[in-house]
Amino acid sequence: MRVLVTGGSGRLGRSVVTVLASRGHEVTSVDTAEHPWPEGITPAVCDLLDSGARAELFARAAPEAVVHLAGIAVPFARPDAETLRVNATLAWEVLTAAVETGAHSAVAASSPTVYGYNTPSWKPRYLPLDEEHPVAPWHAYGLSKVMVEETVRALARTSDKCVLSAVRPGYVVSPEEWRGAITQQGHTLSERLEDPALAAGSLFNYVDAHDAAELFALIVENPGRVPGGTVYNAIAPDPLARGPVEADLARLHPATAEHAPALADGRAVFSSERARRDLGWRPERTWRDLLHQTEEA
Repeated sequence: MRVLVTGGSGRLGRSVVTVLASRGHEVTSVDTAEHPWPEGITPAVCDLLDSGARAELFARAAPEAVVHLAGIAVPFARPDAETLRVNATLAWEVLTAAVETGAHSAVAASSPTVYGYNTPSWKPRYLPLDEEHPVAPWHAYGLSKVMVEETVRALARTSDKCVLSAVRPGYVVSPEEWRGAITQQGHTLSERLEDPALAAGSLFNYVDAHDAAELFALIVENPGRVPGGTVYNAIAPDPLARGPVEADLARLHPATAEHAPALADGRAVFSSERARRDLGWRPERTWRDLLHQTEEA
């Protein structure tokens, strides 16, 4: 089918575009600047905040499904007001365009930061964190992602033809980062693994970009299996740690100590069970395999 991917040249977007194309879909990848793509993937340069350019793009691409990844991608990358304005406005405009132009599925990227960890006052109600756990964002980026999720729910209430959903990809690891490239936080995966204090910043979560991309593909390919307005965690089932994380989690995030023992069996701090139940998504790429392969090479 015809799939439009916004932000296709980003850390996650490159894998989403590649996975969708490999599964036989006609992919249009949209960015604000040109990006080289192999034959079979249609590039498009568009400022999605420009209503005229956006309308022309959707008319030309005529997408049957939309994957919305574009936006300010990390906390504190831009001034707070800009982060809120750009991410919330893009979600509303892109998802509304998907509904109005006849797409049968539209899925937007959210973030685990909606849970609000990394403040002294944050205390989970239980662990692992699933999609039913309350959100409590404390910075503009996390709040903007809550707004993305609420946009999905708002449009889902009146859309009877387009199934809308959101995905919270974990700490996305791209192919080059498995090979030792510096990650978005300024250090390598090996350094995060060796120093629990670094990995604790994201509660030891990670997900391989290809695995996350496969969940986006499953969502747009199976709209009948996705309840409208659903949010999915997309995080590897094991933590980025040498062993169970309950002790390090309780030490580095003291307010979690009451519930940390629930992770003594080696589970991740986050649960992605909903995606497995609804769509059969099972992330298979772990740091144990991918990092060791690059170290041995």
